[in-house]
Amino acid sequence: MKSSPRAARSLVCLLLLTQAPIPPLLAKEAAGSATPATGTMVAPSVGQADPWLYRGSDIPRDPEWHFGELGNGLKYAVRKNGVPPGQVSIRIRVDAGSLYETDAERGYAHLLEHMLFRQSKYLPEGTAIAAFQRLGATFGSDTNAVTSTTQTVFKLDLPNATPTSLDETFKLMTGMVTAPTLSASNLKSDLPIVLAEMRERGGASKRVQDAMQKVLYAGQPLANREPIGTVESLTSATPASVRAFYSRWYRPDNVAVIVAGDVDPAMLESYVKKWFTDWSAKGKRTPAPSFGDPALPQGADPKNPVGETRVLVEPDLPPSLMYATLRPWRQVTDNIVYNQGLMTDAIAQAIINRRLESKARAGGSFLSASVNQDDVSRSADATFVSVTPLGDDWQAALRDVRAVIADALTRAPTQAEIDREAAELDVAFQVPVEQQRILPGSKLADDLVNALDIRETVAAPADVLRIFRESQPLFTPDAVLKHTRQLFTGTVTRGLFTVQEAGKATDKQLQMALAEPVKADASVRAVLAPVSFEKLPAIGAPAKPIADTQTGLLEIEQLTFANGVKALLWPVAEEPGRVMVKTRFGGGYRSVDPKDAAYITLGNYALVGSGLATLGQDDLDRLSTGRKMGFDFEVKDAAFELSAETRPQDLADQLYLFAAKLDLPQWDVNPFTRAKAAAKIQYATFATSPQGVLSRDLQFYQRGEDPRFATPTPDEIEATTAEGFKRVWSKQLKEGPVEVQIFGDFDKVAAIAALEKTFGALKTRQPYAGAGTPAKINVPKPSDKPVTLVHHGDPDQAAAVISWPTGGGVMGIRESRQLEILTQLFTNRLMDAVREKLGVSYAPYVYSSWPVDLAAGGSITAMAQLDPKSVPIFFQTADEIAQNLINNPPTADELALVVEPLRQQVTRAASSTSFFMSQLEGATSDPSRIGTVRSVLSDYTITTPQAMQALAARYLGKNNSWRLEVMPEGKESKVAGK
Repeated sequence: MKSSPRAARSLVCLLLLTQAPIPPLLAKEAAGSATPATGTMVAPSVGQADPWLYRGSDIPRDPEWHFGELGNGLKYAVRKNGVPPGQVSIRIRVDAGSLYETDAERGYAHLLEHMLFRQSKYLPEGTAIAAFQRLGATFGSDTNAVTSTTQTVFKLDLPNATPTSLDETFKLMTGMVTAPTLSASNLKSDLPIVLAEMRERGGASKRVQDAMQKVLYAGQPLANREPIGTVESLTSATPASVRAFYSRWYRPDNVAVIVAGDVDPAMLESYVKKWFTDWSAKGKRTPAPSFGDPALPQGADPKNPVGETRVLVEPDLPPSLMYATLRPWRQVTDNIVYNQGLMTDAIAQAIINRRLESKARAGGSFLSASVNQDDVSRSADATFVSVTPLGDDWQAALRDVRAVIADALTRAPTQAEIDREAAELDVAFQVPVEQQRILPGSKLADDLVNALDIRETVAAPADVLRIFRESQPLFTPDAVLKHTRQLFTGTVTRGLFTVQEAGKATDKQLQMALAEPVKADASVRAVLAPVSFEKLPAIGAPAKPIADTQTGLLEIEQLTFANGVKALLWPVAEEPGRVMVKTRFGGGYRSVDPKDAAYITLGNYALVGSGLATLGQDDLDRLSTGRKMGFDFEVKDAAFELSAETRPQDLADQLYLFAAKLDLPQWDVNPFTRAKAAAKIQYATFATSPQGVLSRDLQFYQRGEDPRFATPTPDEIEATTAEGFKRVWSKQLKEGPVEVQIFGDFDKVAAIAALEKTFGALKTRQPYAGAGTPAKINVPKPSDKPVTLVHHGDPDQAAAVISWPTGGGVMGIRESRQLEILTQLFTNRLMDAVREKLGVSYAPYVYSSWPVDLAAGGSITAMAQLDPKSVPIFFQTADEIAQNLINNPPTADELALVVEPLRQQVTRAASSTSFFMSQLEGATSDPSRIGTVRSVLSDYTITTPQAMQALAARYLGKNNSWRLEVMPEGKESKVAGK
């Protein structure tokens, strides 16, 4: 049973722009308040009186979904949803993935996914991307497909759906699924792309994944059935062999069509019937293959069923140990009793995980550990235990984790522990009820697809919450103990241990350690006193705002307090149950001394966890029990940011947490110590792949080798101290302006009262160092010679980056938005030239960054993952595309292919308050940002070919660029920051 919230149109209003009619946006000033639309009921269709999803189940049917079956066996479900306005999300699910392949067909399910986009009945070869772009759908986000071990799903989110565009979309997607060409030419074009994807997914992480599959699912098809396939099977593919796989599984009685969108369900149903009714299958349906069962190896002890184990040496990955207790997977009847059992399982796991986290926070043998039950690919019902050891004594770490679990298996938890986890679950089930009107149709469609994959139903949020609350008397200590024991009882236990050096452990040692009896550890069962906000110290004397003004945009108003704090408030009743809170303070990267750069990374890990007021990390956890509060932290160019999504009833306390972090910080050393260990462990993992190296170093080079943007080395992390951490971050917490944004469903009077007691009560802020002086912004020097970095991964992996510096600042905001159009043009050409014509890279792309808070530092960046020999080809191709954009304006048709998807992206984004929140960051210090919101749609969509050519000439000249390559080990290396 999956929760399936009911959606309705979010705020439907007009944002006043200078141009003529646009689709409805979230603004209210032009159109007044919107009236939410509810799902339109339709007359029962075929199967509606007896919905196929619920047959044999007592789960209450979600009335918003309308189910049907065609005469050819195809199943469908449609529903009304208005989030975002005008969009329709279509999912075509084929019940076949890599586990449905024979040995000779490995990789065919995924290969077919590509080939269906290549050419079909209504799509000439290579035209799918452009066809969907003309409909306003962005390839890769709005238009995509996913192949897993058990299913293949074709996805399209159609913006601004009209009867004409919907009919055309169903026509194109139906042609792809029911009548693909699957020619030799198609195979020749797609095979290199699939092989490139295989190459890019290689490396240390892939080796660990492969080893885990082989060990944990030994003897089952899942052990060697990754969707990507093998080089041998893929290169042996022929049009006939691919067609045979297609014919076996792509048939109407093996397909479900799921549609959710801002259209009457009867109309959605009519498109399904129009375009899928004539699809017929040849021959009898092939039964799904057996996925096998986990089995204990011969000679193993059934009373202590430890089976296969393996130790894998990966020098660049942190030590990581995983073991799993496996049981056969069996399809169940998804009924209320079954779900009550799942709820009890969830409580049992949450109790153990909280105890393990408490053990890790206290310091000891492991950095982190967790347990998690999962039904894996309809192949195994498994309980996983993951452990990250600290130091060389992995056996102590494993023993300590198993001892905490052993205690949970020996004695029942207290009712207080159960009630705490039940309160957390109650919030998790209650939030969808409160926010059901604002859940996107794309998520609703995906949730139903996932339910089909795991052979379960969906239920309306109110029914899920009701069933949970009615089940609370079942959550007793004895019941949780019983379920805990069931979670750790199985056919076989298997384990994999990844180590950095050979000789640290052997397969046999791991097997013996898993079989060794352990003494139960009850030390983390300590009963903790309750924590409440009422007992926390006040921030200071409450203070009323000294100014309350309208911003002139929508109904957003600004409060100003005497201590310098400014707040933007926008109550929006049309987003029920959700309140977004953001606090910007200080000077961000630019306010940190470069000598203290390592503390930026540690702040990301440990600043929130170091406590506030009288609360440590455990106290903060207990304080939020049964509440929806967050504490995300981010370092930006010119500000630090705390953000959270909360609920109206939790808003005042959420504001207290943020304000207390600034004014009443604690400095618990344990989170800092743990952060140091995590940062050092993680560092080596960056070198395992080109992507990892780019994640580690690209921003450093894009910012002119400013050390504040470098990833600190283990030696630099080791040199930090708890005293230094407190020195750096206590300074940042108390300096610089504070801006608070509160957008969403809240009572304005209550919110202002809460602000008066929290942010209004803060001490007067001190200016941060360097305030008032222009920030020094380092920009890379142009060069034709690439910076060469190395990775330790597979020798056939590389990455290439070419970047052109641009600008920054609010004054250039329109130009930054126009650059988004230019980069989309560049991406389309690069995709065609590098991916389609050369087949050397799976996902080349181009993006633009423009720091609004700084006067410079932006860039246009093109990058691709490819094989080493193709790096020069990439640089040459990118230079040629850039020069062509300089020499020749794009055609009107080419421009339309990128402008329409951008128009739809902006329109959909603007149906949420979070869009306006992001656009208005920093507006209390720089009011000009308010005006830039009014032109956002026109800036992204109104342009000319000549304007694009002029932008290209301004920025994309060859003498303006610099480049970077990430090559396999053995090439010349330049280490970041050195």
